[in-house]
Amino acid sequence: MNKKLIYYSSILFVIVVMTITIFRPIFNKIKYGLDLQGGFEVLYEASTLDDSKLTKEMLTNTYKTIQKRIDILGVSEPDIIIEGENRIRIQLPGITNEKEAKEILSQPATLSFRDTNDNLLMTSTVLSSGGAKLATDEYGKPAVSLSIKDKDTFHQVTSEIKNREENLIVIWLDFNPNEDSYYQEMNRCGEDPESKCLSAAYVNQAFANDVIIQGNFTKEKASTLVELINSGSIPTKLEELSTRNVSSIFGEQALNKTLWAGLIGIAVILIFMTLIYHFAGLISGIGIILYIFLVFLIFWLIGGVLTLPGIASLVLGIGMAVDACVISFERIKEELRKGRSFIAAHKEGYQRSLSTIIDANITTLIVAIIMFIFGESSVKGFATMLIINIIVTIVIMVFIIKYLLKLFINTKYFNEKPRLFINLKKDNINKINNYKEKKQTIKFNFFKHFRLCYIGSLIIIIISIIFYFQQGFNLSVDYKGGTYITLISKDSININTIKKDITEFNYQYNDIHHINNKNTVYIKLDNVLNKDQLNQLEDHLETKYKAESETGIISNIVKKELTKNAIYSIILAAIGMVIYVTIRFKFSFALAALIPLLHDALLVLAIFTIFRLEIAVIFIAAILTIVGYSINDTVVIFDRIRENIKNNEKETKQLQLKDIINSSLNNTIKRTLNTTITTMLPIIALISFGSFAMLNFNIAIIIGLIIGTYSSIFLASQIWYHIETSKLGTKFNTEIEDELDEIEISGINK
Repeated sequence: MNKKLIYYSSILFVIVVMTITIFRPIFNKIKYGLDLQGGFEVLYEASTLDDSKLTKEMLTNTYKTIQKRIDILGVSEPDIIIEGENRIRIQLPGITNEKEAKEILSQPATLSFRDTNDNLLMTSTVLSSGGAKLATDEYGKPAVSLSIKDKDTFHQVTSEIKNREENLIVIWLDFNPNEDSYYQEMNRCGEDPESKCLSAAYVNQAFANDVIIQGNFTKEKASTLVELINSGSIPTKLEELSTRNVSSIFGEQALNKTLWAGLIGIAVILIFMTLIYHFAGLISGIGIILYIFLVFLIFWLIGGVLTLPGIASLVLGIGMAVDACVISFERIKEELRKGRSFIAAHKEGYQRSLSTIIDANITTLIVAIIMFIFGESSVKGFATMLIINIIVTIVIMVFIIKYLLKLFINTKYFNEKPRLFINLKKDNINKINNYKEKKQTIKFNFFKHFRLCYIGSLIIIIISIIFYFQQGFNLSVDYKGGTYITLISKDSININTIKKDITEFNYQYNDIHHINNKNTVYIKLDNVLNKDQLNQLEDHLETKYKAESETGIISNIVKKELTKNAIYSIILAAIGMVIYVTIRFKFSFALAALIPLLHDALLVLAIFTIFRLEIAVIFIAAILTIVGYSINDTVVIFDRIRENIKNNEKETKQLQLKDIINSSLNNTIKRTLNTTITTMLPIIALISFGSFAMLNFNIAIIIGLIIGTYSSIFLASQIWYHIETSKLGTKFNTEIEDELDEIEISGINK
């Protein structure tokens, strides 16, 4: 037995075991989103109570107030995000009483000045807006300066307090007379961040001007007091734009189902790659294990919050990451067929595949960045995971796998075993000088059915337009506005009884149906309920059906914003990819890629319209992912066309150009199909075993994968051919720029 082979295999085995061992504690430290552990989310729009303009400082101080209130609620690891110029999104994972949370969070911040018996002395109106500032006392120690607006009131109050035995003015934030008392809080006042008692200042003289609060402050404590006083002294109010409440039961079920589905999908990919590429496929499987570990490690280090879309992005990313291996393995097999040695085939295969892989991943990265910029919270989570996936794909699935394969090739154990190494029969290995003739053999004519494919797609789109005018899109609450409630009970729930309940409340239901089984019901209302209406309806349904609920409200403001961002996302993603493909290839390639992308998006939308599948906010992430995947396929084919053109004469007749395109498609067809299968396998697992919440997203992806593969093979290259041959003259210019065709990286391929 080859000693080096045993040595390298042992090291690899140890690395895999260590990776799996370290993975579990890292995974357990990752924060879960609301959809995986339950909780409450609300999106507020902040505005001023008077006619003044809301400033950035006001919004920041409002943020601080909310943070203070969340500390009082006792929620661990909340997420408070400022969105745009006047919005604040709050996510409270694990909270059980969302009604109380909404009441506490939505109240305007109230700053009050009281005596030690809790009697009100002054309100925040005596202070200038944002009038608290960090200062120093006469000894150079940190202090808080207050800018007084109502000097008469302040002088009157301080004149009275200075003569009392307990000459203290106590500053409170959100004082509640039924719960709060100075004597209960005196030992915590100004010390405990969870206390609403901010400070208790001695008054030894009357003041008619600005004052300084002195004490045993650190700079950090003084800064915090400034922020809290300012947050309570500004005239802001919070309007609820959307809410979402997820029961812990829903979260736990979603997590378990999705994780199991993901594990099944990953296992199937490992088996598939080993069957298709034998030992090289097994090494790619080890790469997947390292890939998953590194993705979660990065996600944990950046403080990411794992959500259902995030897991879906990871599982989808694994299928797409395998594409890098498939491209490289197919290139290695091509070089081996030419009669090259294993070392030469490995070097040449990876060198030729590198630019293709980088091109394909950068186009997907453009889509991910657009999603992150314009997407709301769930879409941002998906995009974040997708960006990490792309980076890790390059590191692990290209460079690390390349290095591992090189180690085993250098053992020389596989020199006479090409089938064991990469599933290539010895009979298929040719001598280098005989390969060129065989290379031009065309197994399938991809031009033959172009018109039929074009007409077929057009018919589906026309049918969907007819369906649209008859029934419209089946829009979710995200894009239509309204309220949704999902009930889960231990007993079966009668749909007709639910409909009767909704009608008795005088609400208009858009859709009511069972999910998975008769114990779970999804209710979609056209009405945008306020918090009191939702609480009343939710209490009634939970009590009557002994059920847990998940609820959500989307206002018309949010609906318009989401719709606008969805349109911007698609347009900018298309523009970004056209620019990149133009730079890397030329404009005719970019135009030929753009038309199939629009075709893919329209066709997925058409199928969703025909079959009345619901279009939710995550649907846009699915469309953009499909676009990224489709251009990934198309770029790989275009890259091969460009390479084959450069290998031929500098001027190529139209007939020869068609042959070159056909040859290129035949060269890449196995890679295209293998990549599609490996990407579809985990998505099929998610559809079969995953959470219902992501069902339509996964259906959109599976449909998009099929359509994207179809358009890349039967439309994109053919469209490019017609664009090129429609130019003046009968000759084709083959001078195509190729700045990244051969990328040399020291220590890797140099």
